[in-house]
Amino acid sequence: MAIFNMKAAVLKGIHQPLEIQEVKIPELKPGEALVKLKASAFNHRDWWIQKGLYAGLKFPVILGSDGSGIVEKVENPQDSAWLNKAVIINPSLDWGENERVQSPKYRILGLPEDGTFAEYVAVPVKNLVEKPDYLSWEEAAALPLAGLTAFRALFTRGEASPFDHILITGVGGGVALFVFQLALAIGAKVWVTSGKPDKIQKAIQMGAQGGVNYKEPEWSKNLKKLSNGFDLIIDSAAGPDFKELIELAKPGGRIVFYGGTNGNLPELLPAKIFWKQLDIKGSTMGSDKEFLQLVHFFKKHQIRPIISKIFPLNDAEKALRELDEPNQFGKIVLLNET
Repeated sequence: MAIFNMKAAVLKGIHQPLEIQEVKIPELKPGEALVKLKASAFNHRDWWIQKGLYAGLKFPVILGSDGSGIVEKVENPQDSAWLNKAVIINPSLDWGENERVQSPKYRILGLPEDGTFAEYVAVPVKNLVEKPDYLSWEEAAALPLAGLTAFRALFTRGEASPFDHILITGVGGGVALFVFQLALAIGAKVWVTSGKPDKIQKAIQMGAQGGVNYKEPEWSKNLKKLSNGFDLIIDSAAGPDFKELIELAKPGGRIVFYGGTNGNLPELLPAKIFWKQLDIKGSTMGSDKEFLQLVHFFKKHQIRPIISKIFPLNDAEKALRELDEPNQFGKIVLLNET
């Protein structure tokens, strides 16, 4: 008879709510650790899976890619040094040896493997990083997926430097906000866009040079007047407005995009790109090496992830509904009972 002794938020199908259930604590495979989760965090990936807008769907599944907690058990004796350590979980599984691109076996924690919206999760020991002491459980849980995506887009693909003028579109979302914090930390001059004026004001208060509302008809022209163009643009939307980013990029500039929430790219004039010597790059998640670099960077600069709201695990479905509208400025976090 199976022993059901762990609480988890389970998704049973497309458009179904997250249901709190008692399920069996995961059994460990060789090289894995059992982490007792203190906190976890949402990404839009979880929202897309619930809506059926993600590849490789399977149900039932425990969603959640982000988490922090304490290592309670390891499968291999040689990994015993991890026992009782406070850790952050790297959600990139089997990135592979090639830093330039993920391997064919690559996947993200939370689908197909069960994820972090639970009291326990099983993950490879190689995907554990010690939690910096200055971060709370909630802050540590907020960092992994969005922080890793931001780090690779800004530094590995975007080659950001302190001398760059950088534009970040859609500030307030998880990845864009991490890009913003990372860019400020190196001393770059940063501008932002948002569809919410209050988010632009918050970004300016945090150190942005300025920003514009992308819903305004002349937003790109107004931004060009404010900034005189950009060395690096980090974008998550793509869609029809991508052609405006071509105009906003300085000669020799770079455009990195890690999402396409506004749809496909429009028709682009090749001459605009080759005559300005532009680099246009895609970016997704990041490697194990980049995750270590991310955590080290945050610790070095004492950066704290920005949290919008915190919910108990029992309110997982209520927390996920926060992603229905783009009102949050920062991450939505689940806190387990301690």
